[in-house]
Amino acid sequence: MSAERDSVGESGLPDGHELVGSATARAPGVCGVLAQGVLGDMPFSVTCPVDFFSRVRVELSSGGPGVTATEGCEKTVAAVRRTLAHLRRAKVRAEVRVSSPIPRARGLGSSSADLSAAIAATAMALGEELSPYDIAQIALSIEPTGGVMMPGLALFDHRAGMVRETIGPPPPMEIVALDFGGSSRSDLDGNSQQWRLVDALTEEALSLIRRGVSERSPALVGQGASAAAEAASRIASRPRLEEVTQFACEVGAVGVNGGHREGVTGVLLDATERRGKSTYIKAKQAFPDAEEVYHFRVMSGGVQTVSTSQS
Repeated sequence: MSAERDSVGESGLPDGHELVGSATARAPGVCGVLAQGVLGDMPFSVTCPVDFFSRVRVELSSGGPGVTATEGCEKTVAAVRRTLAHLRRAKVRAEVRVSSPIPRARGLGSSSADLSAAIAATAMALGEELSPYDIAQIALSIEPTGGVMMPGLALFDHRAGMVRETIGPPPPMEIVALDFGGSSRSDLDGNSQQWRLVDALTEEALSLIRRGVSERSPALVGQGASAAAEAASRIASRPRLEEVTQFACEVGAVGVNGGHREGVTGVLLDATERRGKSTYIKAKQAFPDAEEVYHFRVMSGGVQTVSTSQS
């Protein structure tokens, strides 16, 4: 834990401090993106939330200001501070505990999940509820953030939040995600002029994804994600994309996703066919050099309440 602690009384709080409230929230990570590009000059991505969660507990007490947190969670501390300022409660004391299995800098949305869960939990500990837009704006004030706080699958401007649209809940889909190593920290935006060169392919991808969500069709969403991955690969090379795409065809997947940065590349499956486990096993055999292979279910985004209490 960071920061020095005061002496602790029987309540578990520092002497002379009273509990204001506590809450635990969780937010999903992602498996890359389903699509990305620019609308005008504004970057966007279509979220791909999966069942891989960051869980954050926030306990508020009198005797602040001050925030203590799990080591290495400086951005989460900043999120809690800014949420308290936003709610005009900056003088309370906060203790933050982050529990997350999501690896850092792998294209799995660890920071976006941490920030979203921390912001929501801070508000809930005060008996308040923030909208997904409010959560997004606080998170974006700290760093570029994916739209995991938005419900369903979302079209989201990860830089300024100027574009934010819920497309709808995903059809039943699974993902087998391959991590070949390398960092996902390169710029998601690329150059807007470069993205305009693939506008037609990006528009096709968005249209297919919208139709897939509307018609509850994993096949259409998979086609759209594959078109988007192809467009992104023309902006910055993804050397393993062709190989993964071939594997996806061989196992009867509905498509692939990833984006132009390094990090995970996903094989998209129709969950009603119940082939996730067998495809996961085949992927481990086909790609023995992968640093990690994951099996996820695609889910709707949004922050979930785990527990909450006020004094």
